[in-house]
Amino acid sequence: MSFELTILGSSSALPTSKRFPTAHLLQVDERFFLIDCGEGTQIQLRKFGINPSRIHHIFISHLHGDHVFGLFGLLSTLGMLGRKVPLRLYGPEKLASLLNDHLKYFGPLPFDISTHFPSGPEEGIIHEDEKVTVTSVPLKHRTETFGYIFREKHRPLNLRKEAISQYGLGIADRVRIKEGADHTLPDGNTIPNRELTLPPYQPRSYAYISDTLYDPELIPLLQGIDLLYHEATFSGRDEKLASETFHSTAPQAARIASDAGVGKLLIGHFSSRYKDLSVLLEEAREIFKPTEAVNDGDIFSIPMTRSS
Repeated sequence: MSFELTILGSSSALPTSKRFPTAHLLQVDERFFLIDCGEGTQIQLRKFGINPSRIHHIFISHLHGDHVFGLFGLLSTLGMLGRKVPLRLYGPEKLASLLNDHLKYFGPLPFDISTHFPSGPEEGIIHEDEKVTVTSVPLKHRTETFGYIFREKHRPLNLRKEAISQYGLGIADRVRIKEGADHTLPDGNTIPNRELTLPPYQPRSYAYISDTLYDPELIPLLQGIDLLYHEATFSGRDEKLASETFHSTAPQAARIASDAGVGKLLIGHFSSRYKDLSVLLEEAREIFKPTEAVNDGDIFSIPMTRSS
């Protein structure tokens, strides 16, 4: 049961020789979610051994080029690969007209694309299936921008394997027990549920906070998140520039993580002006120690742990 994040791109507006523009890939079990799609994303997918055809959901935070220029090349490649399975695309409402313009000039694709937009300026669930929910979060940037929070759904109780043979549990018995029921034997004795099950695994969570001003209003929305990515375009010494461009600094990202009590903070979307990113990492770690400055190709996994 994997819950694994791969960093495909970690630079901001200008790519460097070592960093592509922003793109993340989150794998939850066998579901692959692409989050932002900067220039060269499809190259990075291949470089890191990820089959782009396995992606069925793409989330775009906003319509600045370093977050969306790679989308149209990726869609064209999927078409040339003969994709037939529908693709779901999420993001600001203007993304639909951008997609239509691309299709107008470069022809139809052999698969359907459905577009989904947050219903308004408030947070809300934008995708849900039997395994995971995805919530959109409005951010404060120069254009309409959203972050996304991915949460596993609560799992049922885990049945002890030895109990199945010991008590001859049928399928209907197993379903009831996993839902919390005790088990009654043919002789009338009852086996308590706690002797038949193990606690369920704790749901895991990942939050992607893209380009934004420092915004304390995010703190209650991010409370207790296992893994938080928060943009940190600038050093703390460039806080004025961050404010003018509607971006965040490394210390500001760390304050959000600390106040929200997250498990781990990832910072990225680094300005190309910084040749030594250790400065940004040190600034963040002074406020929130469990912080990592991401690099293209980094993989972060959240292990499964049982609820207490």
